[in-house]
Amino acid sequence: MTLLESDILVDGVRLAYRDSGAGSPVVFVHGTPSYSYEWRDVAPHVEAAGYRTIVYDLLGYGASERPLNRDTSVPAQADLLIRFLDELNCETVTLATHDIGGAIGLHAAIRYPDRVQRLLIIDTVSYDSWPSPTWAAIIRDGLDEHAAMSANDFERMLTRQLHMTVSDPTRMCGDVLAAYLAPHRTAVGRASFFEHQVRHYDSKHTEVLTDRLAELRLPVRILWGGRDQWQPVSYAERLATDIPGAELVVLPDGGHFLTEDEPAAVTRELIGFLRT
Repeated sequence: MTLLESDILVDGVRLAYRDSGAGSPVVFVHGTPSYSYEWRDVAPHVEAAGYRTIVYDLLGYGASERPLNRDTSVPAQADLLIRFLDELNCETVTLATHDIGGAIGLHAAIRYPDRVQRLLIIDTVSYDSWPSPTWAAIIRDGLDEHAAMSANDFERMLTRQLHMTVSDPTRMCGDVLAAYLAPHRTAVGRASFFEHQVRHYDSKHTEVLTDRLAELRLPVRILWGGRDQWQPVSYAERLATDIPGAELVVLPDGGHFLTEDEPAAVTRELIGFLRT
């Protein structure tokens, strides 16, 4: 299942996206290991509440192009996001972001302050919170070796990772698990996972923002799962302290993929934020 129905050429690369509804635009930026599928139970309700909703797959993810020799790091994705907004004639937007999408949103809001009106960040990477020790070791010692693993070994590895994203394991099984695995079930998809995602798991892209968070002058809401196994709530609390006026909402029973554990609560918080 996908929300996306169109493609657009942005700065020479193809992005898959969906642009629907009318009203103030809300752009949804997903994380990793993920793609726009994660917004399927949120974006339609935001559209029904009277907003233009724009959902897309990051470059190198999902149904978007997976180009060779193209930077897909957090800052590069932020630059591409702004060019994407240019193509869609969006002057200012609300960004609803998750995981590395939150870091992309923070880069965009700090470096292009006239383009971001509001920012919702959900269980984002920040400061030195990433990569995990496991991913750091893979990147340091054997990224190419892991990229060459068999399809079965890869799927088992990614399934273990995806099971950690939710607080309720029953939410990451069956058709839902299959949907998250789907973009990686080809040789190209597996290679792209390491080249376009894992290779850019690097805290330098968030640590560079640490001293600039105080520059933010827009409404920011931080939404976090109290049972997030990848991004502890302590990082949310630090962000709430460092970003002027930021609101922090913790959903105590939610995991890292709040849109799987608590989609109704995420929708409610986002619509409430938009109406504030």
